[in-house]
Amino acid sequence: MTPVDDRFHELRQLLQAYEQPGHAFDDTLEATGTALSAYLRVAACTPDRAAEAAREIRDLLAFGLFNEVIADDVDLLPHIAPPPGVGVDDCLRVVLHHLERFLASPAAPRPSVRPTISWEWRERFPALAHLLGAYFYQGSLELEYQSHAEAVDDYLSGEPVADVRRAASDITEFLALNPSEDDLREAAAALGLSEPPPAGVPLRQWLTDIRGIITHRLRGGTA
Repeated sequence: MTPVDDRFHELRQLLQAYEQPGHAFDDTLEATGTALSAYLRVAACTPDRAAEAAREIRDLLAFGLFNEVIADDVDLLPHIAPPPGVGVDDCLRVVLHHLERFLASPAAPRPSVRPTISWEWRERFPALAHLLGAYFYQGSLELEYQSHAEAVDDYLSGEPVADVRRAASDITEFLALNPSEDDLREAAAALGLSEPPPAGVPLRQWLTDIRGIITHRLRGGTA
C-alpha cells in the first residue's frame, strides 16, 4: 500500500518514465514526448492514475516547487531537467495540459502496441518484471541459487498466489507482443532479466516452460 503521507506518489511514477529517455522533458503543448506518451498508454488502462497525477501536479504548483512545506516531498521526486530557458514548473504545466486533455477524452487501451521504454514494459507486465528482476538479476544464479529451477521454486513458494497467477498471464501476453527473438530478448532485459536461460534452451521456450510450471502448481494448489 502507498503510505498516506506519500504526497506525490503518482507524480513520482510519472516522472520515473522520463528517466530512461534522458532525464529531460521533451513535451510541447502540441505533442507529448517519449515518456509522457508511454505514461498515457499505461493510463489508458487505469485513467484514475492520470487523474491523480493531475491532482498532484496542481497541488505542487499551488504550493510552489521551492516551498518549505513540501520540500521533503519534492526531494523524493526524480530530478528531470527542463529544456534551456524553461522552468520545471512550466514543464509540469505542459504535462498537466496533456493529462487534462487525456482525461477529457480518455484513449482506449491499445494492448497490441509494444512499449517503447523500460518503464512502460515494467508497468505493463509488473508480475513478470518482479519474477525476472528479483529472481534472475545479474549474479543471482551464483550468489543466491544453484539453478534456474531453484530460483523458480523459491519464487513460487514465496510470492502471493495472485501475483504468481498474474505472472503466468503476463507471460502469455508478453510472448505474443514479442514475435521475434531479438524483440523478446530486448523486452526481457527491460523487465530486469540479466541471467540467460538454461543452456541450450531458447528464451521463448524457457518462459513458456515457466508458465507451464506456474499453471501446474496453481492447479495443484501448491503455489
